[in-house]
Amino acid sequence: MRFVSFQTGNKTSWGRVDGEDIIDLDALAPDLKTAISVGLLGDMNDGPRVARNTVKLLPVVPNPSKILCVGHNYEEHRVETGRDATEHPSIFTRFADTLVGADFPIVLPTVSSSLDYEAELAVVIGKGGRNISEADALNHIAGYSCFNDASLRDWQWHTRQFIPGKNFPGTGVFGPELVTPDELTDMDSIRVESYLNGIRMQSATLDHMLFPIATIIAYVSAFTQLSPGDVIATGTPGGVGAKRNPPVWMKAGDQIEVRISGVGSLNSHVVSEDAA
Repeated sequence: MRFVSFQTGNKTSWGRVDGEDIIDLDALAPDLKTAISVGLLGDMNDGPRVARNTVKLLPVVPNPSKILCVGHNYEEHRVETGRDATEHPSIFTRFADTLVGADFPIVLPTVSSSLDYEAELAVVIGKGGRNISEADALNHIAGYSCFNDASLRDWQWHTRQFIPGKNFPGTGVFGPELVTPDELTDMDSIRVESYLNGIRMQSATLDHMLFPIATIIAYVSAFTQLSPGDVIATGTPGGVGAKRNPPVWMKAGDQIEVRISGVGSLNSHVVSEDAA
């Protein structure tokens, strides 16, 4: 099953995708995060239908309590950045107000021209907990989605801390759909790719992750309580713009696509902050 959060007119809602329609389910819960927390993600058909092409898709979970991101989680990306190998995942945070949905642009701020793309698989937590074991970790997942962890590299590199370059408004693209785990098989073969103006820039399968999804969930739940609707962005493959020669930065007018097999395609265009 596939679920979305969306806006139509002045109303925001959520629903289940059914072909070219969305079954509006806001009568059951006020938002998708609430629906996840009370276990409502079933094969529901009782609700008004709206056409997909008449709404604007919001971030899959517009209001997560936590967004935890994994750095350098593919060997090729670790090597291209010159980072040392570590025994534990590198974790940083994003703020919920940086998120945009599939039908909204990435915003290039006026204070930077070093906007980079990062195609990632996002994990949405369904069942919360602390000290979750690796053996049980996948049972805590509500679903998966595409994520573009667009990064302002100059601000990221001001210090060793990532947070400034990862938290400009309109830079965390999340969507278009939440795909439940039963839709996916052979997770290791799922391919994460990015295409900038139609040219493939990144490509790797999940079996190239240094820290698999279950390991990440177990690790972060050891230091923080995970809650339904929390988001984990699991890292990006090699091929980022910053490490190309010469560097490739996204600019206003560019089109960037995150494509994840079995999960979906997340297409965005870039606009300047003044235009936004």
